[in-house]
Amino acid sequence: MNEKAEAAERVARIRVLVADDHPVVRAGLAAVISQQPELELVGEAADGSDAVTKVRERRPDVVLMDLRMPHMDGVAAIRAIKSEFPGVRVLALTTYEGGVDIHRALEAGASGYLIKDMLLTDVLSAISAVHRGDRVIPPTIAARLAEFTPRVDLTEREVEVLRLVAGGLSNRDVATAIGRTDETVKLHLKNIFAKLGVSDRTEAVTVGIARGILHLE
Repeated sequence: MNEKAEAAERVARIRVLVADDHPVVRAGLAAVISQQPELELVGEAADGSDAVTKVRERRPDVVLMDLRMPHMDGVAAIRAIKSEFPGVRVLALTTYEGGVDIHRALEAGASGYLIKDMLLTDVLSAISAVHRGDRVIPPTIAARLAEFTPRVDLTEREVEVLRLVAGGLSNRDVATAIGRTDETVKLHLKNIFAKLGVSDRTEAVTVGIARGILHLE
């Protein structure tokens, strides 16, 4: 193959960046992508901030973006990338199926949402699909989106209170942790219950995890 043909082949290949803070996951995806003749691995990133920097340096066509990473989470990184490089396609990649996670990623500009335990062949097909301009949302994720609509947001403080409750703290302990009174905590919980359509703390935590508001680390 002459130099002109080789250059044409490189241009035709889809340039992919992998961003994930788990080295084993990142290395596995990178290895599979490197073996595909139609794809070109242009870089790896270990956190959201690194992903934004690598996009500026390597100019990928598609980014596989883990949503939960240190320094800058995946959603913030997606927003930064789409703001600066609107033509870059981003596939959100996560272990969670919560409705909040899905909505946040798609609203930030992701072209698709994949769960990490999906078959690698599905991931490769998704890369090609979003590069063509398609949106990729697997049936199970689409069903979760349908269940979650209409969307109800908790405030940052309400999420913090719910997270502390999920950690087993009493109202008094939650009040101490956030620097407020017991009555304020009770008011926050009343609002949380109303927004989630639940009647007690246990049910609130359960629904919070199911919707992706809380994550069990």
